[in-house]
Amino acid sequence: MIIREHYMTQIRPFYESDLIKIITGIRRCGKSVILRQIMSEIEKTGKRCLFLDFDLRPVSAGIPDADALIAYVNEYLGNDKLYVFLDEIQNVEGWNEAVRTLRLYNTSVFITGSNSQLLSREYTKELSGRYVSFRIRPFVYREAKEYANQMGRAFEISDYLIWGGFPAALEQPDDEARKRYLNDLNDTIVYNDLENRYNIRKKDIFERIVDFILVSNARIFSAKSIADYMKGQNIPVSVPTVIKYLGYLREAYVIDDIPLYSPKAKAKLNYYYKLFDEDVSFNSIRVSGNRFDLTHNLENIILNELIYMGYEVTVYQNKGREIDFRAVRDGKIYLVQVAYSVAEDKTYEKEFSAFADIDNTIKKIIITNDDIDYSTSTVYHYKLRDFLTMENL
Repeated sequence: MIIREHYMTQIRPFYESDLIKIITGIRRCGKSVILRQIMSEIEKTGKRCLFLDFDLRPVSAGIPDADALIAYVNEYLGNDKLYVFLDEIQNVEGWNEAVRTLRLYNTSVFITGSNSQLLSREYTKELSGRYVSFRIRPFVYREAKEYANQMGRAFEISDYLIWGGFPAALEQPDDEARKRYLNDLNDTIVYNDLENRYNIRKKDIFERIVDFILVSNARIFSAKSIADYMKGQNIPVSVPTVIKYLGYLREAYVIDDIPLYSPKAKAKLNYYYKLFDEDVSFNSIRVSGNRFDLTHNLENIILNELIYMGYEVTVYQNKGREIDFRAVRDGKIYLVQVAYSVAEDKTYEKEFSAFADIDNTIKKIIITNDDIDYSTSTVYHYKLRDFLTMENL
C-alpha cells in the first residue's frame, strides 16, 4: 500500500495533541490503512501503541460498550503516553463517552468510523470541540497510478475517468470484477447504510432519486428542479424530501455540492448547486453497456483534483456564461473551464468565449484531453495528462 503523504502531513502535527483525531471519509477510501500507517510511524519512534479494530467480531464482542473500552485501555496505561487507535468505533455502544474520557488520560486517541453512522454533524454534537477531523478521499490520479505501479498493473487516464479511485477497485483483475466490486460497494453505502440509518420507508423512490443524482454528476440543480424532474417521471416527491435525501448523500460523502459564485454580488449563490460524485465510478456503474459519460466524469475528476490541491472551489457565472470552476488558494483566483476536446471549431468557440470580458489579472485556464496545445494570449491550455501531475495551478 502506498504512503498517502498528502494526508499524513496534515495529521502529524496532532500526534501529541489531546484532541481526538478523527479520520473520516466515504467507505473504502483507505481510512483504516492511514490509521495503521500513523501507528507504524509512531511505533518506529519507540512509543507504545494500542490498535483495536471493532469490525472484527472477537473485538466488538469482547468490548461492547464504553465502560468495557475504558477498562480495557486502562490495563495498558503507564507512565509513558499511550497512542490509542480505534477503528470503526461506531460499533461500540456509547463510543462518544468512551473517547471523551480516554482523551483525559495520558493518551493520544485516533478514531475512524463508518461515515453512515459517525457523521461530521455528529462530531460537533457528541465531541463538542474536543476533536480535529481529517477527510480522506478515494485516490486521485497520481495516487492511483502509484498504487497500480506497486501492484505491477497498468492504470491509464481512461481507467481513472471511468472507474475512479477506490483503492480496492484497482486491485480487481479486470473491468467486470471491478464493476462487480463497485456495485457491491454502492449497495452497501447507498442502500444498506443510508436506508437503514434513516429508516427510509419508500426505498424505491429513494433509490430512483439517488440513481438520477449520481448519473447526473457535474450538472447544476436545485432541489426543486430534481423534484420537478422526478414528478415528470411519475415519481411523486416533494422539495423538502429531495433536500433531505441530498443531505443524506452529502453526510455520507457520496456527493459534493458546489455553490455558484456571482461576480456581481461577489458572493456564493446558495439556492443552486452543481452536484458532483465523490468518485466517478458512481456514474459509470449506472450507465448502459460501455457508453460511459466521459465528458461529465472529466469535469468531476478535475474538481476532485482541485480539492486535493487545496483550492476552495465554486462555479463561476460570467454574464450568463458558465465557467466550470473558480478556484481560490492563498488569495489567488483561477478560472478553470473543462472540456473533453476543443478540436471542433464550434466547441472551441463555446469554451473559450466563456472567458470573454474577464479581467486579465485573473489566470484563465482550460483543461482538455487534447494532445495539441490550444493556449492563446489570454487563456492557458492544460493537457489533462499534465494537469493530473500538477501540485498547483
